[in-house]
Amino acid sequence: MDLNVQAGSAGNPETLQVADAVFAVELNEALVHQVITAYMATARSGTKAQKSRAAVSGGGAKPFRQKGMGRARAGTSRSPIWRSGGVTFAASPTNYVQKVNRKMYRGALRSILSELVRQERLIVVPEIAVDVPRTKALTTKLKEYGVSEALIVGVQPDENLYLAARNLKDIYVCDVNQVDPMSLIGFEKVLISTAAVKQLEERLS
Repeated sequence: MDLNVQAGSAGNPETLQVADAVFAVELNEALVHQVITAYMATARSGTKAQKSRAAVSGGGAKPFRQKGMGRARAGTSRSPIWRSGGVTFAASPTNYVQKVNRKMYRGALRSILSELVRQERLIVVPEIAVDVPRTKALTTKLKEYGVSEALIVGVQPDENLYLAARNLKDIYVCDVNQVDPMSLIGFEKVLISTAAVKQLEERLS
């Protein structure tokens, strides 16, 4: 299939031939959902922890004798119903990592990229760069493509581009090797260079 390459105000759009097996596959919603869920689960730190009655220090001796006190019997001062006692169902550190096979991961990327093409949310440009590290320079260039919120994907983007985008909350710059399913679906548009498209095609073919 052919992708339109936007030239902005520089000239007429061209076309870039890409593989149907990467940019024209049927959307597999179940696979995309599974990979995104696994990605979000893996991002959880899982460090939450509380002390149960077994972990709280002290409480080894019986607080008072069993009978004759007029109080409810107690065997430890670290019971969950006592002040400074343990937590009844104490949370413990948990590993939330979900395994995703490489074939599944790449399949999800192909599904997402194909859907972005169908929805006309994937904007291919010859090159993404700015001469000076200024926000205004980048916003001016983005206006040429009609973009206000986008993930910018390039092959080793230069420092000027990173610095120019740093102050824009709806713009994120990343290298093509850092592209993941979560970032692709998280933006209204994906602005990608032709070189990055070819790298993705080679990686996912």
